[in-house]
Amino acid sequence: MANIKVWIQAARLRTLPLSLSGIIVGTSLAIIEGFFNTTIFILALLTTVAFQITSNFANDYGDGVKGTDNEDRIGPARALQSGLLSKSTLKNGIIMSIIISLLLAFLLIYKSFGIENLKLILLFMVLGILSVWAAIRYTMGSNPYGYRGLGDVFVFLFFGLLGVLGSMYLFTKSLQWNSFLPATGIGLLCVGVLNLNNLRDVVSDEKHGKHTLVVKMGFGNGKRYHFILIALAFACFLSFTWIKNIHIQHTFYLLAFLPIFIHLKRVMNTKEPGKLDGELKKLALSTFLLSLLLFTAVKFFL
Repeated sequence: MANIKVWIQAARLRTLPLSLSGIIVGTSLAIIEGFFNTTIFILALLTTVAFQITSNFANDYGDGVKGTDNEDRIGPARALQSGLLSKSTLKNGIIMSIIISLLLAFLLIYKSFGIENLKLILLFMVLGILSVWAAIRYTMGSNPYGYRGLGDVFVFLFFGLLGVLGSMYLFTKSLQWNSFLPATGIGLLCVGVLNLNNLRDVVSDEKHGKHTLVVKMGFGNGKRYHFILIALAFACFLSFTWIKNIHIQHTFYLLAFLPIFIHLKRVMNTKEPGKLDGELKKLALSTFLLSLLLFTAVKFFL
């Protein structure tokens, strides 16, 4: 068995706060509607972490096998690329992570709906399986969607809409139309983090046949696309705040957009892709901060 530190490196713990953001926002929306359950909340967080780790293992494997992770790549070295894990060992890790993810998903769904709601259990298990499929097929397989410029779409759907609205539904068993605004906002911010990754790696990706949206549209247009993502995300949260008539003294969660706007200015002024590496952490942590501040506002002040 490989050293535990190697597995922790392959799990890429720095990506976990972003994946938790959707669950926290979805829980916040449920609290606004008068619903909360600590056990469901904890299980939802654990399930999301397991899904994200599965995705990270699969991404490490897929890019490593295809040669996309190489000496040209900017950022932390990957486990397979650096030889710390073999193909067979990492593949076994992916299988184990999938099993853990699905077990946690089942416990979460059973706790939320009970055995009497079999149709909802089956629906959410299908969504869980689709989440695993999306995590694996981003870079693995003969025709991964991440290599065809579809990563942005899947991140928006699974991190944004499904992550936020799905977690809200686990508590409320219903959805409000205005909940699509923060779900869309989180989805756009998560796409922004992926876009930063693609902006940073545009040279290496193009060289090795990974046709991300940035590779297709070019570095300059990729930065303009980033501006649109951030602007629309802010508009979504601002609109939600206005529609829900949240008092101005309780809208401190919008302050999380201050470091995001500072980050945006730096991105727009950056000429060299490699210099964007540090901006990924800033946007991911600012998105996580946004979710925490919203949770704090609705849990303790509204």
